[in-house]
Amino acid sequence: MNIFENILSSATIFKNRDVLRHSYTPEKLPHREEQINQLALLLSPMLRGGTPSNIFIYGKTGTGKTATVLFVGRQLEEASKKARLNVAVHYINCEIVDTAYRVLASLARKFGSNVPMTGWPTDQVYDEVKKVLERRGARVLVILDEIDKLVKKAEEALYGLTRINSELEKSSICLIGISNNLKFKEYLDARVLSSLSEEEIVFPPYNAEQLEDILQQRAKLAFEDGVLEEGVIQLCAAIAAQEHGDARKALDLLRVSAEIAERERDSMVRVEHVKKAVRKIETDYMIETVRTLPVHSKILLYSMSLISENTPKFTTGEVYCVYKKLCNKVGINPLTQRRISDLISELDMLGVLNSVVISKGRYGRTREMKLEADRKTLRKALEEDYRLQNLRKFEGELKKFANLNLFQF
Repeated sequence: MNIFENILSSATIFKNRDVLRHSYTPEKLPHREEQINQLALLLSPMLRGGTPSNIFIYGKTGTGKTATVLFVGRQLEEASKKARLNVAVHYINCEIVDTAYRVLASLARKFGSNVPMTGWPTDQVYDEVKKVLERRGARVLVILDEIDKLVKKAEEALYGLTRINSELEKSSICLIGISNNLKFKEYLDARVLSSLSEEEIVFPPYNAEQLEDILQQRAKLAFEDGVLEEGVIQLCAAIAAQEHGDARKALDLLRVSAEIAERERDSMVRVEHVKKAVRKIETDYMIETVRTLPVHSKILLYSMSLISENTPKFTTGEVYCVYKKLCNKVGINPLTQRRISDLISELDMLGVLNSVVISKGRYGRTREMKLEADRKTLRKALEEDYRLQNLRKFEGELKKFANLNLFQF
């Protein structure tokens, strides 16, 4: 018997699990009617042969910014087709397309130009964008999601795109920049800021009741009838409301809760599954955060994982001694203890560890900390970095050193 036959023959909770993913754009967006109408009014000149102002949209993660813009963009394209107008919408995720060259190449390729993703001078790609737009005679809405990722690497591309309309005759570009970073504009060049922020829309966080409405809407599409226990949606909404009204967090919680119930062969999603989902998501988020840390922070965490095998709590001095030993093993120059204290503060803010400053009387003050992440899972994530893989060879020696080091402090 095929191993999947048994799984496929069991009852399913989901009707369409993709409805609960971030990439899904619903037909209706609850509690974003004001922002949708505001955006539609600002973009309406595109359907009348004009060029709208550039728009900057910001708000915290999970407040519906991207979903709203994509929804309005889709409606704009549909309206332009009915009116037989040449209007196009192009979405760029700047976390992936993160250089001036790639942004311009992506735009040129959207309209049929054969620009390679690397190899040309940026000025040549910019000229190609102008040529292909003039050839098509289109009015283009360019959506730059996570636009803050472009500031350091592609500010000149942003400046060029905000000014490109003065060099076009038969076509035009309107930019929508989306950012989670409320302080993003502070880092923008004044030239770019004045052009990009002609119009601004702020997306406020959702409250618990609004999140509940969103989950109710998605649950009808995502699940079979009667599979959600009373209180599941309310709990998911309440937890997400505490996390700055993050709709993504609420959707993730509901989806992961259902996946856990499905793996446990339960016919219903219960409150206990939500509680398990909270722990799983927090662990997954923490491990994903660890993978993106700089190497010194990773070595620091590796030091803590060794020490925590002997004691749950430890001080900065204890960690620093083990950290220096590990740096020597991987051939990296250690940072100063002052800089390590800064890194510990950063890890504390990320929630990977928990630390408090305690008084040692006449010996002064020190920071006492403990790991919040599961030690084995943390170690596994750290050892994915090829520079730290060799530390396994010295694990016995390092554990012994860490243990002896505790008695010295």
